[in-house]
Amino acid sequence: MASTTKIQPRALVRAAGGPRYAVALAVDALGTGLLRPFLLLYGVTVLRLSAPVTGIAMTVGVIAGLACMPAVGRWLDRGARSTVVAASMLVRVLGVALLLATPAGNVWLFATAALFLGIGNQAWPAAHAALVATVAHGRARDAALAGGRALRNAGLGAGALLATACLAGGTAALQALAAVTGLAYLAAAALAWSVHLHARPAALATRDGSEGPAPRMRALLAANVVYVFCLNVPEIALPLVLVTQLHASPVWSAAIFVANTVLVVTLQVPVTVLMSRFPRRTVLAFAGVVLTVSYLGFLAAASLGHGWGAPAVAAVSVVCTIGEIVYAGSATALVTALAPAHALGRTLARFELSSGFGLAVSPAAITALTPHGPAALWGSLATATLLSASAVAGEKDRGARLSGDCHRARADS
Repeated sequence: MASTTKIQPRALVRAAGGPRYAVALAVDALGTGLLRPFLLLYGVTVLRLSAPVTGIAMTVGVIAGLACMPAVGRWLDRGARSTVVAASMLVRVLGVALLLATPAGNVWLFATAALFLGIGNQAWPAAHAALVATVAHGRARDAALAGGRALRNAGLGAGALLATACLAGGTAALQALAAVTGLAYLAAAALAWSVHLHARPAALATRDGSEGPAPRMRALLAANVVYVFCLNVPEIALPLVLVTQLHASPVWSAAIFVANTVLVVTLQVPVTVLMSRFPRRTVLAFAGVVLTVSYLGFLAAASLGHGWGAPAVAAVSVVCTIGEIVYAGSATALVTALAPAHALGRTLARFELSSGFGLAVSPAAITALTPHGPAALWGSLATATLLSASAVAGEKDRGARLSGDCHRARADS
């Protein structure tokens, strides 16, 4: 069992890549928060595209972005670190530039812009995790990854609030919003690149003692596809249930989303450090149990109907958010710990592929199940998540190096 280490703020910043890199993360997150929730509105309002066409173009962009992940993994395994992070930001600058250059009614240019934005959004998590794993090890690395997620959620929330305030300005405001987003990505790329962090592949292979392929983690990757549904519960499932089934005010959905963001920002690091008392695999399985309990709670809350239903859903959403926090703090940390250093990029790329696939299919799955009633939606999610937690707990780590310490491999997984 791993010991608990108190992580000081300065040490956390150093472990996450240093002050300049932390600023780059904040600026990048702010830019994403400014644009991501309103890309659909940009296509419909500014470019005069239909909502279905806009949605399809955005989905194609995300899926095409996933196809680039194997190349990102190989690039990381050649030793690139800050360069890949900066590239993931620069490719989004290109996406925003194309967005601004797209004339009204041109779906192909909009789809191309969405493609570049999708590539950047998909490549960033693996590149960031690889960079953090290069400068920090063990539980300090876990805390740094958690700190990066908390910082990113804060930036996303602030960006979304600023973007909401700009919506009243109409088309001109949305275009200005896109331009500011592009500048934010450009500034973040410059800051990330200035870190100049590179890992030597030969040294990584020597540290591993092997040059074989990345480890097989089929059960973990398959389970992650289901786990990641929890990220879309506050944004998609709960608003849909509250409005269409419980006939509640949209204010409830907004309040739940804000509460989710605040809880993630404030609790991600403390909960991750607290959970470091236990093996990462155990923590990830526990996250699945917590999420399962929350889904059953939503099922019970939906049965209360109009009146008590909405407050009950809001209360249960706190449990769901805790499950999300535990999942986010343990999943990437476990994958990073399991990966041999020479195959870190490919392993993280496979993990992000599973995450991206889950995020891509979850809106369709949630919207398809919701019309069939609460039992169909929450019962299916609870069953799938519990089975995934069982698969995570039961998978064995063969030949894995955990936390960079071979002698702690069994105890730390």
